Amino acid sequence: MTTLWRWAAVGIVLCLLSWSSGWNPSVSQADEPQRNERGWNDVVQLATRYLRESQGEDGSFSQDKSIGITGVVMTGLLRCGHLDMEDPMIRKGLGYIEKLIDPQSGHIAGMNPRQQLKNYVTSVNVMALAAANASGRYQAIVDRGAKFLTELQWDEGENITAANNFFGGFGYDSKNRPDMSNTNMAMDALKAAGLSPDHPAFKKAMVFVSRSQNLKSEHQDQPWAGLINDGSFIYSPAGEGETKADPLPGGGLPGTASMTYAGIKSMIYAGVSKDDPRVKAALAWVRKNYSLEENVGMPPGRRQFGLYYYYHTMAKCFDTLGVDEFEDEQGRKHDWRKEMTEALAKRQRPDGSWLNEQDRWMEGDPNLVTGYALMTLSYCKPKK
Repeated sequence: MTTLWRWAAVGIVLCLLSWSSGWNPSVSQADEPQRNERGWNDVVQLATRYLRESQGEDGSFSQDKSIGITGVVMTGLLRCGHLDMEDPMIRKGLGYIEKLIDPQSGHIAGMNPRQQLKNYVTSVNVMALAAANASGRYQAIVDRGAKFLTELQWDEGENITAANNFFGGFGYDSKNRPDMSNTNMAMDALKAAGLSPDHPAFKKAMVFVSRSQNLKSEHQDQPWAGLINDGSFIYSPAGEGETKADPLPGGGLPGTASMTYAGIKSMIYAGVSKDDPRVKAALAWVRKNYSLEENVGMPPGRRQFGLYYYYHTMAKCFDTLGVDEFEDEQGRKHDWRKEMTEALAKRQRPDGSWLNEQDRWMEGDPNLVTGYALMTLSYCKPKK
């Protein structure tokens, strides 16, 4: 075959391909959408499809791991808004949560639950029912759940005063020491329940939250507060203080990104101004440590610990602050909604779920992590 005929044959093949399949030889593979470039709707729809397959017959998700996981998943699904209240997955999930209501105490943690489940499980279920409460159907349950949570708060009810570094915090229940993670979760629930920034629970919580910050001030009297003084937040000031990072030889307690974002939004919930030195110091730390690759502050080998919990706390913090772009210390402006969606799209598994390979704090459970991811994405909806 001559060269001319060879080129003619190639041309005929190209034409046939373009006519029969819509293939355009001018579009390269590099121009095709990549997996991590999928849009918000695509990511949410794929996750929803996965959860539809993984839901138990009783409406629960991973109840063998924790009865609280269903509340996380339902909050994410409801807040993303892809499904209406008549969707079978939504109806079954809410039905399961309704069975966890204790009418006497008001908690939403099942009959005779382990003490350490009561705060976390009630908090996530209050958030789920608040998200489903457009018609007012769950208002009385949400109100009673919020009241139960305030009764768990360490305060005069536990015979302590503001001089005690437990004061104002929330633990797993009213008997275990308080920490910022439990406090963060309870405050999210109280905010979802409609408590005002002036509510006594928020004002008391500010005593505990302020004591969790690496910032020596009139609000922070803990002996370690000024050793680092960088505005970050630790896990708990209770007792001698506790960090999930590695303590420094001189007694300093480094903060982590997840707790710092939790601290910022908790202060905003309680009506603390963005111009308050505590908020400004925490935001300065975040500007130095903005990342979607790791939970900054965690030591080497542990930097993926709690990554999806971190994502949710970060997104909710920025949403609470009301910022569309966040400028880091180098002056780079981040469209955090877009970047967060891309980070989650990149990590989403082919079946629509997410999983943290560093299985810590139950992030080895794909239902829990997918719930966290949807809660995060609910704050990342593209603006119309």
